[in-house]
Amino acid sequence: MRGRVTFTVDRLEPRVAVLTDDDGRELEIARRRLPKDARREGAVVRVELDADGEPDWKTAAVDAEEEERRLADARARLERLRGRDPGGDVVL
Repeated sequence: MRGRVTFTVDRLEPRVAVLTDDDGRELEIARRRLPKDARREGAVVRVELDADGEPDWKTAAVDAEEEERRLADARARLERLRGRDPGGDVVL
């Protein structure tokens, strides 16, 4: 199986990067396997799959354009939610 998968760096731990794919599945890999410019939370990384369908981390590259698109989408969603917030205190 060949193809490509997109991950987002969810969080960084001392030696491990926790990534999520577009289906919400988490994957932990050694931080050193990521490209240096992807060693930050929120980075979007595209990785080619090998013949067995496993990520080939030697092919990993940051997709800055997709990262910016996702950030813009998140900002727009946040603004829509703010527009529906009636404000005031919550009373239970």
